[in-house]
Amino acid sequence: MDHTIEIKQVLYDVLGLGERIKSMTIDTFLLGNVPEFDSVAVVTVILALEKKFSISIHDDEISAQTFQTLGTLVNFVKKKIAEKD
Repeated sequence: MDHTIEIKQVLYDVLGLGERIKSMTIDTFLLGNVPEFDSVAVVTVILALEKKFSISIHDDEISAQTFQTLGTLVNFVKKKIAEKD
């Protein structure tokens, strides 16, 4: 199942991206490209993803690569969902 729309909604809610969220694709760079996506936002997004998808994300699983693009974030979440099932 593709969770891109749900993850975009989490980013919209946490970062307050407004209309910019509509133009985001899986190739959209997050870190360094979205000004609101700072270190505090990363933690908040992680917590929101854990709650939304009932997953557990450990500190050692997080890297800049995870948040490089919307696509890398979607793939990470899909992997975590598959691990829990």
